[in-house]
Amino acid sequence: MEGDDTMKSKPPSHPNDAIPDTIAEAAAIWLARRDRGLNAAEQDAYLQWLHADPRHSQAVAQHAAALGRMMQLQEWQPGHDTEPNPHLFAPSRRPRLWLWSLGLAAAAALAVGLFLRTPAPIPAPAVAPRNYLHVNERLALPDGSRVELKDGSHLVVQYSDAERRVKLMGGEAHFSVWKDAARPFVVEVSGIEVRAVGTAFNVRLSDQAVEVLVTEGRVKVAQGSDTITPLLVSVRERAVVPLAATETPVVAPVTNDEIVSELAWQAPRLQFHETPLIEAVAEFNRLNRHQLVIGDPELNNLRIGGTFRPDNVEAFVRLLGTTLGVRAEAAGEDCTELRQGR
Repeated sequence: MEGDDTMKSKPPSHPNDAIPDTIAEAAAIWLARRDRGLNAAEQDAYLQWLHADPRHSQAVAQHAAALGRMMQLQEWQPGHDTEPNPHLFAPSRRPRLWLWSLGLAAAAALAVGLFLRTPAPIPAPAVAPRNYLHVNERLALPDGSRVELKDGSHLVVQYSDAERRVKLMGGEAHFSVWKDAARPFVVEVSGIEVRAVGTAFNVRLSDQAVEVLVTEGRVKVAQGSDTITPLLVSVRERAVVPLAATETPVVAPVTNDEIVSELAWQAPRLQFHETPLIEAVAEFNRLNRHQLVIGDPELNNLRIGGTFRPDNVEAFVRLLGTTLGVRAEAAGEDCTELRQGR
């Protein structure tokens, strides 16, 4: 929090009263923290702050609504239409827009953060590439819990007064659950239930099994038919529940390196497919201190493909050399020149 004054109780206010700047600023900070995930202490502090003054929850709601409205800008791109869009800021009729608007905001914030940390680049080829940076879809659920979905995954939210239930219809997802002992959080996937109160865990559905990896707290894993004894899975443990009834579920510890490997899909990545080298180079230059310069114009339209970590310029350059024969030469402390191989 940015100051003790944000925690002090305020007298009740009318819903239409103007919200002071100090409260609005604190709400924006809490909204950002909530989107990236709150630990147990932050959750308690956030709840206390919300209950201290009705204007606090009003300010959070206003910020969330503003983010949702801003995300609608993606639906109107002037470059694709010469006519202004009169419905750009009209109220949206699509259900649950706000469930994913914060996830889009988080993705945008990540990209902006990279831009801000990038120093003034060394002059690079003049090109205006499209954004090849790919970030997973992130959902902010109604209770403040968060979900990050791997590509191709699908989630159905079914909240009630008794429980918070979501169905993973396929793929893989990582859940950061808001603590609420009165309403357990249940992930249902292929007849398997993963039950938690306040924790973080990853669920993956494969052709053979449901895998649950716990990264914080612990969860209970059981089948809806109760044909297996519920499994307690603690932090740094993984449960594998075979879909075949004849096979036995197992719980085993995992190392930190294994956790990093299992969750590598969460990292942002650059994805190229038949992309001109000049555009790929410009995209790496946009996100990194170390700059690449194409020394031979003949390389500009060389087509490349693959998935790369945005911060791993060296691996990208090595791949160009081993697969395409592109030669790399040092051109300064933070600059590499690319030339045709001899």
